[in-house]
Amino acid sequence: MKRGLVEILCCPVCKGTLLLTVTEETGEEVLEGTLRCEACRVDYPISEGIPNLLPQTT
Repeated sequence: MKRGLVEILCCPVCKGTLLLTVTEETGEEVLEGTLRCEACRVDYPISEGIPNLLPQTT
């Protein structure tokens, strides 16, 4: 995913701001990491450049 995309993404549950943590990147492309909603305290993984923003079910 492009690093700049995080500016327009929001938490799918509460619409809160997501904090990006990168573990692997190439230039502006984030390959691995997480998007964390500090309001919900939920982490959404980024794997192979694709963020998984599906709400977690219990």
